[in-house]
Amino acid sequence: MSTPVAEHELSKQSAPVTTDVVLVGAGIMSATLGTLLRQVEPNWSITTFERLDAAAAESSDPWNNAGTGHSALCELNYTPQNKDGSVDISKALNVNEQFQVSRQFWTYALENGVLSDPKNFINPIPHVSFVHGAENVKYLRARYDALAGNPLFPDMEYIDDKDEFSRRLPLMAAGRDFSDPVALNWSDGGTDVDFGALTKQLLNYGAASGGTIHFGHEVHDISKQSNGTWTLKVENRRTGETRKVNAKFVFVGAGGGALHLLQKSGIKEAKGFGGFPVSGEWLRCTNPELIKMHSAKVYGKASVGAPPMSVPHLDTRVIDGKPGLLFGPYAGWSPKFLKKGKTTDLFSSVKPGNLLPMLNVGVTELSLVKYLVTELAQTEADRIETLGEFMPTAKAEDFEFVTAGQRVQVIRPTGKGGKLEFGTAVINASDGTIAGLLGASPGASTAVPAMLDVMKKCFADRYASWEPKLRDMVPSLGTKLAENPSLFEEIWARTSSALRLDTATPTADRFAQPAAV
Repeated sequence: MSTPVAEHELSKQSAPVTTDVVLVGAGIMSATLGTLLRQVEPNWSITTFERLDAAAAESSDPWNNAGTGHSALCELNYTPQNKDGSVDISKALNVNEQFQVSRQFWTYALENGVLSDPKNFINPIPHVSFVHGAENVKYLRARYDALAGNPLFPDMEYIDDKDEFSRRLPLMAAGRDFSDPVALNWSDGGTDVDFGALTKQLLNYGAASGGTIHFGHEVHDISKQSNGTWTLKVENRRTGETRKVNAKFVFVGAGGGALHLLQKSGIKEAKGFGGFPVSGEWLRCTNPELIKMHSAKVYGKASVGAPPMSVPHLDTRVIDGKPGLLFGPYAGWSPKFLKKGKTTDLFSSVKPGNLLPMLNVGVTELSLVKYLVTELAQTEADRIETLGEFMPTAKAEDFEFVTAGQRVQVIRPTGKGGKLEFGTAVINASDGTIAGLLGASPGASTAVPAMLDVMKKCFADRYASWEPKLRDMVPSLGTKLAENPSLFEEIWARTSSALRLDTATPTADRFAQPAAV
């Protein structure tokens, strides 16, 4: 689907343009919040500013992320092993609950004309956890035992038979030495999500329902007014003209660019926060025959000392209706906070209030520094060797190296120090007039619950009156599905049908027989 074109030039009058809501950034977060607000307050004026000339061109772009519908079916970093050998599934339950909320809202959006063809943005792809080695196999069995009895993970399978492994994952089986034991946790209920296509559908709806979208417009400054509103300084990057826009509520959904604007806002809640940028890189398969042989998102274990974001995975993607295959992520580094940002982004984010937290993280996160140095020193041969753990017959000529999106990990102030966080963090002013989102994975998958959280925190005086409508959109709102199996089964069946997740995937024979590679 094409980028929304319902754009209007800012007024040339000298007085500030006024609007009820300003959304900074045309990514999945802003698009989701704008759509939610339109459902509960259809008469509000909503204005979106995007510095680039297209929607979802940064982290929401389908090739700038893995497209995993993060539901903790396969991601091993959500199920850490305790010292006694047991597996902690608390984070996995929370992540899965959040994705169920997103599925419900997308279902409502499809049933009410907000979204159109679900195949444009979501497709069923098995989610698979993969390990090798006796100790890791033992861990995966314990993980399966901990998850399989939970209502949110009803159809998970444990597989350690090499013949079944070869039948389901022929590309990973070819050339493998099975004297090294392997095991899988297999979930057919996984999805691949094109968050770029989803974002564009939501923004098109926003424009068609009265919203205003300005591409090529960058917000440079933001300041609080005596009446509680916010004035934003906005530059038209095509003409260089600068205008002022006044808003009652501002959401900063600008990805890596959010930290700078939240700092400029002066809200005390943002003080002390810092960010550490890490870029991702992929090996993208260029051989159609290999792409046909694999139809799953297969996640492994991060190497010892590596951060959670480094978990390797071999992923089927479905973009523009076409299957693809990528492996990664390999870490890169740039001081930019956005893929199309400035080399001064990191340095300009350092303020007196966050200097100590950032220095503290630099000392305490030496394993991250070591990991980045090691990754940056890798050659093409090293990258193919890493891929070889998943695909023993991998050849460099079948892959191209591509740069993914830029991620800014949150540095949260803790006393006199700081803590590096690998999730997402919502920051909002106590009066509810401004909020922003920092962080990374599972990010886009949790856009709906994250934006519902923004609405609850920032519109406390209205939220109660919105709840009936919000429950129409998300029937499980306020309920733990893990504690209500019958409701989960009902919602799962409804969302699977509406999102067409019970139909065949675009990759032809999911369990193709092993072929020569």
